[in-house]
Amino acid sequence: MICDLNTDITYLPGIGPQRAKVLESELGIKTWRDLLYTFPYKHIDRSRLYKISELTTEMPFVQVLGQFLSFEETGEGRKHRLTGHFWDGEMFLDVTWFQGIRYIKQSVKLHKKYILFGRPGVYGGRLSIIHPDLDNPESTSLSTMKMQPYYSTTERMKKAGITSRSMEHFTNSLFNKLTWEIPETLPEYLIGRLHLMPLDKALRSAHYPSTADELSAANMRLKFEELFFIQLIIMSYARKRQQERIGRRFTRIGDTFNTFYHNYLPFPLTEAQKRVIREIHADMSSGHQMNRLLQGDVGSGKTLVALMIMLIAIDNGCQACIMAPTEILAEQHLQTFQNFLQDIPIHVELLTGNIKGKRRSAIEEGLQNGSVNILIGTHAVIEDNVQFNNLGLVIIDEQHRFGVAQRARLWQKSNICPHVLVMTATPIPRTLAMTLYGDLDVSVIDQLPPGRKPIRTLHIYDNQPEQLYKGVIREIEAGHQVYFVYPLVKESEKLDLKNVEDEYVHLKDIFPQYRISMVHGKMKPHEKDAEMQKFVSGETQILVATTVIEVGVNVPNASVMIIQNAERFGLSQLHQLRGRVGRGAEQSYCILVSNFKLSAETRKRLQIMTETNDGFEIAEADLKLRGPGDLEGTQQSGIAFNLKLANLGRDGQLVQLARDTAAFVLDADPDLIAKENHLLHLHLQELKKERQDWSRIS
Repeated sequence: MICDLNTDITYLPGIGPQRAKVLESELGIKTWRDLLYTFPYKHIDRSRLYKISELTTEMPFVQVLGQFLSFEETGEGRKHRLTGHFWDGEMFLDVTWFQGIRYIKQSVKLHKKYILFGRPGVYGGRLSIIHPDLDNPESTSLSTMKMQPYYSTTERMKKAGITSRSMEHFTNSLFNKLTWEIPETLPEYLIGRLHLMPLDKALRSAHYPSTADELSAANMRLKFEELFFIQLIIMSYARKRQQERIGRRFTRIGDTFNTFYHNYLPFPLTEAQKRVIREIHADMSSGHQMNRLLQGDVGSGKTLVALMIMLIAIDNGCQACIMAPTEILAEQHLQTFQNFLQDIPIHVELLTGNIKGKRRSAIEEGLQNGSVNILIGTHAVIEDNVQFNNLGLVIIDEQHRFGVAQRARLWQKSNICPHVLVMTATPIPRTLAMTLYGDLDVSVIDQLPPGRKPIRTLHIYDNQPEQLYKGVIREIEAGHQVYFVYPLVKESEKLDLKNVEDEYVHLKDIFPQYRISMVHGKMKPHEKDAEMQKFVSGETQILVATTVIEVGVNVPNASVMIIQNAERFGLSQLHQLRGRVGRGAEQSYCILVSNFKLSAETRKRLQIMTETNDGFEIAEADLKLRGPGDLEGTQQSGIAFNLKLANLGRDGQLVQLARDTAAFVLDADPDLIAKENHLLHLHLQELKKERQDWSRIS
């Protein structure tokens, strides 16, 4: 009898209504299919027995055959424990339990043979294993155990009696019921072309492999399938959008652009900037709506590129708009544009939440009658009463700061879809860009303007403050300014970290001869802007801040960035903070101050920062260290990766293979109507129903 994989999970032995609720809330398991696709996080070879004399604390997991000769119960409350003295015929091993003691006393018998499985360690100065698995050697064959799966569990699951071993029993029961072959999701021609394991065997082997090679082949098949269908959805959408969405043809390079380029350009464009402008103009003159992502490291010249393509829009009779996430960044764009344009007759306006009354009314009227050529703004530009006469180009700066719906509201303000450019100074690793922004064309500015000196990054420990303060005095006396960045606003009882408010007072005592500003996210906007402006104007020499300054603060005179408790920040965030200095011609420094006690991963993060200024190299390292869920922007994107096995940090080649294969399929059969693609069409429709949150930039 063929069973439906959508069968409720309660129809498996050992899973009643209460356990089903826990499985759904903790792991999202509602059906047999959900359980099938809840994979072990590791497998351990259970085919070998060790003697106690062979054990060392460096071993990960081992199993020993022997018997308990005695038990000893000691302590009360939290110190209550049960210790069993386990004998393998030659030596003793302590086995300790801190929980479930009553159950162990009732079920584990003295002088009975057990296979004991766990991680060797030292407890009370003696070799021991804490909370091991126990198996009956009479009912367990080592030759059949082989690779034992281990499943992730939560505290709530454990309280409901659902352990990793329970999950193993559930999946084993399910496979015993599935006496038929699990239906394929990929067509035979792709399975053969890519030498993939069939789905039925892959699912069974992913849980219960016979060998490590079999597990690897199963994982490769399942990872590829995950990534392939993501790419198929994204690419099919992008191709349809390109066919259906007509865009204005910005074919003209007119007087405004040429006047600026030949007479007002403050410095020669880098080859990367020229290449990107050509790519963007090709899109805007194609007759289809441009939908492009512009990546550029801090200081690479994205703002100048943005202005120049806005001038192309103006030369073609359209208005342009750039939306920034903060008032500080929007005001900075206004200042930058005005400095660039000088006396060129382009009407640029700024619209933020603080602009009200007659001033706001005049701006709104100018937008509607077309006299305003460029609008720079914050979220205020997406309000309903802000209407354009002929909006042709929309630029979203630091786009990960905006939700999908917010971005969409801006380009819906035009009858003909405006061209869309989204910009980010957070370098996105190639594998992540292919997935998160797979429906966009991508341009990269991978050169810095000539003359910029690389920022020197140093890692020191927090027991060297005097040396650090001397360096600060030296820089300020040379006429420069300094940032101090902290992870917290206020003192925390739970976290032993430095905070802005206390350190502001402390630094005023350390540097009484200098003026100091303080900025953090809990200040009122006008207070924050006023303090920030003091630093921008040079009225204050030191800025004490949280990470609110990581984007959009441009103070060329600031030459030192000191990041306290640097171990608390991710690589991408550290790189963004570092980008606040090095914006002038002088040598700049980034000082990472940390605690001495660091994990291996944290030490590696800080080492990477001292070794490279390349944002893309740093982003790749961050992806490998932390995974995509932690990277800035993935949460705001709206895309639910739902990856069960694939890892975008480690599976870059598979991402590329999946994308190439999706392109191969869609090139031959764009609508997936061919007979051989019937399975793909069906599975794609199911995925689209399940995942309503696939975001699109436009």
